[in-house]
Amino acid sequence: MLPLNQNLQKLFNIAQKTEKLGIGLMSGTSLDGLDIALCRFTGSGLQTQFNLLQFTTILYQEDFKKEVQSIFARKDGGIEKACLLNAYIGNFHGELILQALAGWKIEPGNVDFIASHGQTVYHAPKRLHQQTNYPNATLQIGDGDHIAVKTGILTISDFRQKHIAAGGEGAPLALYGDVLLGSKFGENRILLNIGGIANLTFLPGGGNYNQILCTDIGPGNTLIDAACRKYFNKDYDEDSKIAFSGKINETLLKALLDHPFFNEQAPKTTGPELFNLDYIANAQKRSDTSAINNEDLICTLSAFTAKSICDFIAANFKADDLKIFTSGGGARNIFVVDELKKKLPKATLADTSSLGINPDAKEAILFALLGNEALCGEPMAIGNNPAVLMGKFSFAG
Repeated sequence: MLPLNQNLQKLFNIAQKTEKLGIGLMSGTSLDGLDIALCRFTGSGLQTQFNLLQFTTILYQEDFKKEVQSIFARKDGGIEKACLLNAYIGNFHGELILQALAGWKIEPGNVDFIASHGQTVYHAPKRLHQQTNYPNATLQIGDGDHIAVKTGILTISDFRQKHIAAGGEGAPLALYGDVLLGSKFGENRILLNIGGIANLTFLPGGGNYNQILCTDIGPGNTLIDAACRKYFNKDYDEDSKIAFSGKINETLLKALLDHPFFNEQAPKTTGPELFNLDYIANAQKRSDTSAINNEDLICTLSAFTAKSICDFIAANFKADDLKIFTSGGGARNIFVVDELKKKLPKATLADTSSLGINPDAKEAILFALLGNEALCGEPMAIGNNPAVLMGKFSFAG
């Protein structure tokens, strides 16, 4: 029998370790920055144990955001720019990882793997693109080989493609990590992530995997942030100051909620390809509300995020025995959280820190966990979701 080459031998050795040190990366649709979570893992699957050792978010500069936004969620995005950014972002994320490790005084050689989500530039489930001859599709750039070579660390990336290839929509992938880290027998839980898009995982207290639901709900921060950039030259509504200075326009709110997506059966996915400035403009035109002031617009968009979440939860679950744990940037949006509490008074609402999971780090942790599963786990059958291990391996040499 021929010996394994050195890369495969190293991969085998890492997979056999009882304890692994992994980095999870998340760069979301809000383009705030790169979340970097350093985790220690033992076990896999339902026996997974993890500790978050370090976490940081390295903020993106405006010029980088503009480069990504030039192709982000655009049907007419330039293929050359996408090609160039794929390599650039991979190398750039590698540099940011080395910067974080240096700050933590950790040698790259001590890290077993990096699990990179990449940067989504287009998400196209069939329900959105509606082209008969084409399947579900999604595209995340930030090449894993560039990260691996830059850092010298085994890199696992491009997780969403396997999910789609096996019949899923490539999102939300929080399902797998939420089940492993968030379930509790005897307690019906919802793990609600309010990022650019709002999504949730319902974890039934009875432990029946067939009753688990993981789905996108609608917009999280994406419309609020887009309108803040356009009308206030701000990346987001800090402390909900703009929302609280305005009033909810009920006519516009009704128009914003009037879209087929909200009546489609879950699980479903969506993105800024649908929920964008054009979506707002069309709703304002239909409702004859284009002349409302900008503060009222931000207030109404914030109410839209909260109401779409509450409407979905009320329609699908018994709110009187739910414990809801929030994460993502929207978990810090005071206006949105206040609305959730008002509209779901019988549910218990807290952020995921009460589960021992940093709400800002949650998604980066989940991708680190998916990396650990790719190395030493087995496919998990959860409801009608594909039972697959996800991620592509890139060696450093």
